Amino acid sequence: MRKLSHSLLIFLALLGTLGTQARAASAAQLQASTDQVAALLNGEAARLRNPPRLIAGRTMLPLREVAGLLGQVIRENGSQWQLGRLSIDSAAPSVRLGDVNQPDGSVAYQGDVLYIGARLLADGLGANLSFSDDARNLSLTALPAGGDPLSPQARFSTDKNVYAPGEKVVYTEYAFDPDGADIVSRKWSGRQDVYFQPGRYTVGLQVTNARGLVSTPYSRVLNVVGQPIDTPISYALKYAEPGESFPDAGVNTYPLVRAVAVPAPAMPLLVSNSPEAPNRSGVLYQDSVSGKARLLAYHLNTLSKPARLYVVARNLEAKTTDVITERSGETAPTRIESVLGQVTLLDYFAGSENRRVSVAPGESVAVYASPTLSPGSGVNLLQDINTTGRVELTFALIEDGLPPTSAVLRQLPYLVSDARHVRGTFQGAVKIIRAQLRSLPARLVIGDGQIDPALVGIDATNGRLVRLSGNYGVLYDIQITGATGAAVALSPRGGLYRGAMNVGDGPIQQTVKLPRSGSALTPDAPTMLWRAETDQLNIGFVPASGSNLPISLVFYQTRVPGAFGGTIKTYTP
Repeated sequence: MRKLSHSLLIFLALLGTLGTQARAASAAQLQASTDQVAALLNGEAARLRNPPRLIAGRTMLPLREVAGLLGQVIRENGSQWQLGRLSIDSAAPSVRLGDVNQPDGSVAYQGDVLYIGARLLADGLGANLSFSDDARNLSLTALPAGGDPLSPQARFSTDKNVYAPGEKVVYTEYAFDPDGADIVSRKWSGRQDVYFQPGRYTVGLQVTNARGLVSTPYSRVLNVVGQPIDTPISYALKYAEPGESFPDAGVNTYPLVRAVAVPAPAMPLLVSNSPEAPNRSGVLYQDSVSGKARLLAYHLNTLSKPARLYVVARNLEAKTTDVITERSGETAPTRIESVLGQVTLLDYFAGSENRRVSVAPGESVAVYASPTLSPGSGVNLLQDINTTGRVELTFALIEDGLPPTSAVLRQLPYLVSDARHVRGTFQGAVKIIRAQLRSLPARLVIGDGQIDPALVGIDATNGRLVRLSGNYGVLYDIQITGATGAAVALSPRGGLYRGAMNVGDGPIQQTVKLPRSGSALTPDAPTMLWRAETDQLNIGFVPASGSNLPISLVFYQTRVPGAFGGTIKTYTP
């Protein structure tokens, strides 16, 4: 074997030294589980002498052992220890993070082993700590003592570099942090899922880690050339997610779906929406019901003091009567009116209840009580009830601190309607609509007062006829047949709309937030609701309080895979 030259030996020694320094500067990662001695250190099997413990609700780690595994140095002066930003009195025991004393129990002995809270240790070392969903498994990543953290690295790729106009771009983002810190935010520039115009497009990404360090920008250039694969509408019919809007200038020209109204079971709807903004405590609406009923309340507190909305049931029978809440949705408090209706519907469609209140003869019991409403905030309630006898229902806004007792209610004035909003009792809380899809596209109009007539009812407080424009609070039970291969979208026709719908498609039951963010504003920007997988599509729709009617449900024929020049891309990284 030939001898190595002196210069080569020096070079190899230097290379080895640099390699050692590089390894020393790298982060160390410990993965461990509560009460388990088996662990991983930098991805390799390791064994802890003292496993992590759950002590007084905290996940605790053996201080000396974990510090050593992570390459951290504990400087000791008798019972006073210093580790990173942690000052530990091992005799007490107690600990400070910087100059701040930590709560009792942040360090504790198990036998003769000093344990420390995992989160506190991470904060003291400037380390990254994450837990599994069940909080039993943890990952702790730290730089060795004296190491400087490195900046995160932004990275992404696309499925190719050249696209046709209207072709879906599939992004794969693989940003990483050299020290194992979490990537907590991403800032894209120029990113679109599709480009409809030819040209060169620069897409950039910058990421930030949990320590607040920001990456340098990373970018790629995409070329869009050739014949279009999709138009904005055909692309949306392929790829738009429920709640996403897309352009369609011809939406109001489509023919109407031939729909048939089917008689529905009798069910009254009690609406309390006037005065919408009462400026004093009082009775907002009152009527009696027996059996099933739906309650809709929508009010803003314009008192000069906090108040609460109550619905109080008074038993008119000579026997005990039960009031069962079968389903309800509520939003309170909020100062953003359009939020009230959407959140209430999402809550309402979330599931059924079976909340029962027993009311003795002549007794009054609150079947709904809102949270405290500060001045200027509001409440929206949608509540389905079923009673075993006749009860009188009173909607009242009462200043906070006064109980909703019969004595208090008797002293309250009946507030006069504001003449702009509606209150009353309407027969027809459910509308059943059946329709067969034939030629598409087509639309189904809801809440316009003509094609879909408004309910007419009576204001029980004064006996006047009232008209429920928009049919707010009515549950539309819509069944569409011939739906296979069809997509349905919501088109607002009266202005701002924020709501939700419940969709049944074969075994699938799902509530869709419409739109996914912000508000739907114009008819020519419909919001995707669903793509039907089966022949029969069931849609549950309640006009959202605080939004504008009418709306149209627009039905489109979706394109089959392979149309427009290729297979639909479905990969979602």
